[in-house]
Amino acid sequence: MQIEIQPGIRLFVDIEGPGLVPDGPRLREKPTLVLIHGGPGFDHTGFRPFFSRFADLCQIVYFDLRGHGRSDPRPAEEWRLDVFADDVVRLCDALGVTQPIVLGQSFGGFVAQRYLARHPRHPAKVVLSSTSHHFGLQRKIERFGALGGPAAAAATREFWENPGPASWAVYEKLCRHLYNTRPKNPDAGGWMIFRPEILFTHTRTELPGMDLRPGLARVQCPVLVMAGEADPVTPLQDAEEIVAALPPQWRQFERFADVGHGPWRDAPEAAERVLRAFLQSR
Repeated sequence: MQIEIQPGIRLFVDIEGPGLVPDGPRLREKPTLVLIHGGPGFDHTGFRPFFSRFADLCQIVYFDLRGHGRSDPRPAEEWRLDVFADDVVRLCDALGVTQPIVLGQSFGGFVAQRYLARHPRHPAKVVLSSTSHHFGLQRKIERFGALGGPAAAAATREFWENPGPASWAVYEKLCRHLYNTRPKNPDAGGWMIFRPEILFTHTRTELPGMDLRPGLARVQCPVLVMAGEADPVTPLQDAEEIVAALPPQWRQFERFADVGHGPWRDAPEAAERVLRAFLQSR
């Protein structure tokens, strides 16, 4: 469905599970889990079907970021982290959600970090999954080179320094299969709407100078950082630096051996245990 978050601006939203469930003589309100997808340029379908398993604990809100996927197209000047971060609040306001649990995966983790900096009192909890706080190009080059050899290292440098259709095609061929240690769901590619112009624009503009760590000092809720030790695109060192930037009383760090980008993709049982414990924690 389409939800208007500002006059004339609609996001695609899909909601799984009731927010109120019978519990003896009363209706109990479940927390709301808001999922911010990766990209930029991708959509929410990377969360399916794994996150359905948490519908017993939370009402789950899937959505496509402004201009992405099935949301309304928007001009390039709106494809910015501050806008995406504020849209999380706008979406919650439109849905009547207070104190959400927010999970950001990869680029969604960039958005979640900006959301934490700009709206530190808004979430109940936040999960930062397979994400970074900065460009970190040299680390990417080294990790892809270690996994795929000199050709993968060269393709990594070329795409991230010169994003466009030609460099993306080579990067797709030589590097994308290295993101994870298990094969992808062969059907999932057909679910996604990919808008590469958003990826190319962000990589040319905001990404090179990005440093999200200063805003993390403002955090006022529990934050779980999840990272795969075999992740080449958001390497483990980036996660360690995010953790170091968080206030000690709020941070929790979980690293997963032999796991790449998105822990639930390569270690679904272990990722479920960690997420389930965090979602239920008080």
